[in-house]
Amino acid sequence: MTNGPILIDLDGRDLPPVADAAPVPDLDHDLPEGAAMQAAARFANRRPSRLARWFWTLLMAVLGTVASIAAWDFATGLVARVPILGWTLIGLLTALGVVALAIATRELAAFSRLRRVDRIRRDMDQVSAAGDLASARIATSRVVALYHNREDTAWARARLDERMDEVMDADALIELVETELLAPLDVRAQAEVEAAARQVATVTALVPLALADLITALTANLRMIRRIADIYGGRSGAFGGWRLTRAVMAHLVATGAVAVGDDMIGALAGGGLLGKLSRRFGEGLVNGALTARVGVAAMDVCRPMAFSPSRRPKVTAIIKRSLTGLFGSAADQNTPSKD
Repeated sequence: MTNGPILIDLDGRDLPPVADAAPVPDLDHDLPEGAAMQAAARFANRRPSRLARWFWTLLMAVLGTVASIAAWDFATGLVARVPILGWTLIGLLTALGVVALAIATRELAAFSRLRRVDRIRRDMDQVSAAGDLASARIATSRVVALYHNREDTAWARARLDERMDEVMDADALIELVETELLAPLDVRAQAEVEAAARQVATVTALVPLALADLITALTANLRMIRRIADIYGGRSGAFGGWRLTRAVMAHLVATGAVAVGDDMIGALAGGGLLGKLSRRFGEGLVNGALTARVGVAAMDVCRPMAFSPSRRPKVTAIIKRSLTGLFGSAADQNTPSKD
């Protein structure tokens, strides 16, 4: 047996050019796509058919009626047998009805607040396009009135009361309201986005359960959107929060934002960083980045006036602040030295 090179005589046969050879498939570098966040977005954006909505509405009405009649018959029968227990049960049922009515009233109030914020947003958009000072004063006064009972905005509202009459330009007035009143709220909303992105990334990376990342992504995004709405004054109940979530997700799905693109998310997914980490950590990174996208969209939807170009939050900056700390050691290894 020889250890030298082996020569194969091709007998002068013509070989196909190398340029025509098919590329070698790259099987070892399939990048994470944020499957949990994309599934959560599709679930939140899914609209049931009209027939299905009618079915569930009628079913709940029938079940509620049957349960109410059965409970009342049981309570009246108990009154005839044991009066003390019967009247106690009637009192409990009455209290339950009062609580249910209070919850329904709160949900209606939440929808009313969301509609109010939507109206203010539309008015501010029209005023910004028209540039009329008188209309701008009316619209901005509605923005300020939205926070009249908020102690955390008392100082900003006091400054606006001192300075708004001095401004004689519509654009300057809008800029003043955004700087004094909404900028501090933007900081709080971005902190909520960063916390949600960090939570989704951590659970996806560290918890190996099959549905843990999907459940965490859905619940974290629902909670984040509700808190952002609270910060901007559009407090929502359970049904209002779900409506708001669907509006945000519908916008993201329609614009194709819930996907790994060519921005910071694509750089994180395709760069050298993930080459040093497991695929699970890569999924966590991308899911957290997509959560940051959802949070920025929620800020845009919940805010009573549109962001000016200079104040619009950068998704890449939020992703860096919220996710770099989770993988700091790997990121430091991947960052080239400036020396």
